[in-house]
Amino acid sequence: MALPVAFFAVFFAYPVAAIVGRGLNVDGVWRFGRIGEVLAQSGIRHVLWFTTWQACASTALTLLIALPGAYVFARFEFRGKQVLRAVVTVPFVLPTVVVGTAFLALVGRGGLLDELWGVRLDTTVWAILLAHVFFNYAVVVRTVGGLWAQLDPRQEEAARMLGASRFAAWRKVTLPALGPALAAAALMVFLFTFTSFGVVQILGGPTFSTLEVEIYRQTSEIFDLSTAAVLTIVQFVAVGAILAVHAWTVRRRETALRLVDASMTARRPRGAGQWALLAGVLASIAVLLVLPLGVLVQRSLDTPGGYGFAYYRALTSEDGGIFLVAPIEAIGNSLQYALAATAVAVLIGSLAATALTRRAGRLVRGFDALLMLPLGVSAVTVGFGFLIALDEPPLDLRSSWILVPLAQALVGVPFVVRTMLPVLRAVDERLREAAAVLGASPWRVWREVDLPMVRRALLIAAGFAFAVSLGEFGATVFIARPDRPTLPVAVARLLGRAGDLNYGQAMALSTILMVVCAVALLVLERLRTDPTGEF
Repeated sequence: MALPVAFFAVFFAYPVAAIVGRGLNVDGVWRFGRIGEVLAQSGIRHVLWFTTWQACASTALTLLIALPGAYVFARFEFRGKQVLRAVVTVPFVLPTVVVGTAFLALVGRGGLLDELWGVRLDTTVWAILLAHVFFNYAVVVRTVGGLWAQLDPRQEEAARMLGASRFAAWRKVTLPALGPALAAAALMVFLFTFTSFGVVQILGGPTFSTLEVEIYRQTSEIFDLSTAAVLTIVQFVAVGAILAVHAWTVRRRETALRLVDASMTARRPRGAGQWALLAGVLASIAVLLVLPLGVLVQRSLDTPGGYGFAYYRALTSEDGGIFLVAPIEAIGNSLQYALAATAVAVLIGSLAATALTRRAGRLVRGFDALLMLPLGVSAVTVGFGFLIALDEPPLDLRSSWILVPLAQALVGVPFVVRTMLPVLRAVDERLREAAAVLGASPWRVWREVDLPMVRRALLIAAGFAFAVSLGEFGATVFIARPDRPTLPVAVARLLGRAGDLNYGQAMALSTILMVVCAVALLVLERLRTDPTGEF
């Protein structure tokens, strides 16, 4: 556990503490009274209110729309299910800036709805809420659907035989059993929407701002580090509380139920009602998930001279006003950074998951919760903290290319841990003990016993780490060098400039990034043997 703890201490806790300290410590004097001054500002209170309100609304709307999909994936067996599972997961691993771009192409000025019916949602909160549903649909499907697939359906059937209606049987038997998974999914959706950055920055405009967007504005535009530090503390406390409750729900889900083999519960739809439910879920996926991605592709091909690849060809030319290099080089940069970040995330995540498997106690459970913090703590704070904290030997990394992969790895580690932990816990401890009795070292025990059993899970974890590293934006926007932009940074810069050419190139880069993520997810679904995992 020493290496994961050291990694998080140096590259997460230290940069965050540095930026908070820089904001609240003035000339050696700690100004804790600044917290009350900042929170008393009406503008900041509005940001806090909107951040909480939109997170609650997004969570409720996501659960309402995604729960039928969770049931369909859990209980129905149909042609193309594996591909469809990958399709609904693609939005989750897309960069938030690409999600915002997709909805901008759908509901913004000159978007598809604007062209067809004159409907624009980009200046309303509905665009943000729908984009959050798009992004978090897979969280509910995988978390709730994974447990739902393992619940014995005979319990609900027994309630029906005793006279309960279909709804009463579901409410009294299935819903209580799904409670921990529902709570875990709701908390994760709330966490991701509470800390939303790219989506709100693109779709919210000057009217709507979350804590994350406000931290970015205070840091990069106003240069008010003390206000940014206060907002970081507020977000850190909120995220810590959310993760503590989430860890409790996960423990309940792991210990409170007796589950069955998921492959025994899925069957082909029977009756008009089940076929209608399947058709409804497929239609909702097509409208809410596939249509925005399709519009993204359509906009990348819709040039002033007609449909073609002009915007893609334009990516090969340099534009000194935005980039020091041709935008197409962002693809190679992103792939190189993501591969390096994946290697780091797999190493740190595997060691952390192994330590969590072989040790117990409150300290270990606390470390498990801390591993999730990078998903909720302001990536903007982490990125700016890298610039402030890692500027002196022996950690003078500001001019080093490794800074970007390190920031991306922080986001990838939680996915590696969450993917590998259930598999490692399923390994019979007696196998490890037998190998140790026969004289095997701890390293050889892991290599000979654990690795053959978790190899497939390790590949899946690496795939998820690669996908999320490829799309990391909040921290990378601060630390990516101008001559080596990543894909999300390049998309954001292009969207920040007026003109059809810049907009078209942003759509083209977003489409390329979407295709790379989709291919990675399809490969992961081919590797996956257990469809019940969270990710």
